[in-house]
Amino acid sequence: MKHRIGRVEGEILRELTKILQKKIRDPRLSEVTITAVECTNDLSYATVYYSLLTEDAEKEKEVKEGLEKAKGMMRHLLGQTLTVYKVPELIFKRDNSVKYGSKIDRLIAEVKKQDAERTNK
Repeated sequence: MKHRIGRVEGEILRELTKILQKKIRDPRLSEVTITAVECTNDLSYATVYYSLLTEDAEKEKEVKEGLEKAKGMMRHLLGQTLTVYKVPELIFKRDNSVKYGSKIDRLIAEVKKQDAERTNK
């Protein structure tokens, strides 16, 4: 059963990415990247994780509103391509892993800089 859920999650990820790029014309969603999809065991809900390249709180709010507005259309278009009995309800959540990764990179760079300063003294 887990294998099937994984396949469905991958298919939803691919199709939502296509839909977002080609079918949804909302300018608020131009910088959104879908990073992952997690489905419940009964495939009734799909949590869609998305990331943004900006850290602007107002832009994040606009994107959230745009996704909520486009949710019905995305689910409808998803239903035309998926081969499941019932199309899952979409739940959008911000993926903070990119932000966390850049923070880790910045901290590592600081430590390397401090280490280089210590060895040069």
